[in-house]
Amino acid sequence: MALMASPLTLRSGTTLQNRVVKAAMEEQLAGAGQQPDERIERLYRRWGTGGAGLVITGHVMVDRRALAQPGDIVLDKASDLAAFRRWASAAGATPVWMQINHPGRVVLRDTGGLALAPSATRVDLGALSSLYPTPKPMTKADIDEVIEQFATTAFLAQKAGFAGVEIHAAHGYLLSQFLSPLVNRRDDEWGGPLQNRARLLLRIIDVVHARVGPGFGIAVKLNSADFQRGGFDIDDAERVIEWLRDRVDFVELSGGSVEALATSGYTADDRTLEREAYFLDLAGRLADKAAVPLMLTGGIRRGEIAKRVLDRGFALVGVATALAQDPELPQRWLAGEDAAVAPPRSVIRSKIVRAAAVQAAITGRLHAIGCGKDSPTRPPTLALVIDRRRRSLQLARYRRDSAGTSVTA
Repeated sequence: MALMASPLTLRSGTTLQNRVVKAAMEEQLAGAGQQPDERIERLYRRWGTGGAGLVITGHVMVDRRALAQPGDIVLDKASDLAAFRRWASAAGATPVWMQINHPGRVVLRDTGGLALAPSATRVDLGALSSLYPTPKPMTKADIDEVIEQFATTAFLAQKAGFAGVEIHAAHGYLLSQFLSPLVNRRDDEWGGPLQNRARLLLRIIDVVHARVGPGFGIAVKLNSADFQRGGFDIDDAERVIEWLRDRVDFVELSGGSVEALATSGYTADDRTLEREAYFLDLAGRLADKAAVPLMLTGGIRRGEIAKRVLDRGFALVGVATALAQDPELPQRWLAGEDAAVAPPRSVIRSKIVRAAAVQAAITGRLHAIGCGKDSPTRPPTLALVIDRRRRSLQLARYRRDSAGTSVTA
């Protein structure tokens, strides 16, 4: 475990004390006004003492008109920075980076939120597609506004005391939508060839750099593949990583989207994924060539697998759901234990509903820790029922808070 315990100095000057990173999970712990509150502080205090070298938050939205879920936190000019300062300091000496995101078209219809996308390409979930509206194709003014929103959120994150930001360009959210030839059907400077489809991501990074001060970290979360036929794939990822080499501290590799739930073992192109370290075989090709540090996330639940990821050439190993179940897992790995954590299991037949139930079990565990309880992870089916009730309450509050706010762009 020597490599896992070794420090890593990033391009921005930040030195991580070890190579284990708590990767982003969608906590859905927003309080009133989509602000962080004492629950998320309590959760991050736990992770701050768990041994990870870096903690990355769940995604924070840059536009309060557009949330992936009504429990998502928003950081914009209307936010109370005092609440974010408490969150940033909750992990103590462990650096905390904020993942910043825009959902694009992945906005559920019942929120009444603003669904934007590069083109009017609707989310395709078969019989469940009606849950999502047809998105509004973005104008140049919309694109300029989104760039400014990312820059503003990054600036405010630094002001609040976060050590860096991770720009989310994976999992089918807005920046990933621009990268995807299946979703991005534009014929202007923002669509067509990959260089055009990557233009928004690169422009956002450059504007963020110009807005924040020195020493502030910037990373990107990128799909190694969308796992959809004809979508963003490993060769595209290789080229984008090359364009990122002088712009970011590291690139986190994951995969999939709401239409291809690769992090739950479901791919729309029928590719087979390993049960552990889902993307290691595919993304390992990138580790051989990348001139920027890479972090691999997805299905890493025991020390031996984390070690294998680092031995393969990745600079960092990202761990998500296993750290919901056991927040002290990095300490145990760094002490030489294998310390395996089994994922929640469900026998629900529908792949989409099964994935939602497993996610609800993890979200429920995060909420339990945030409420000061160390209760075990609930069975997924029960967790899904509780999660739906919780979401309905969050949705009602979000609608009340948003009353009178226009969703037009």
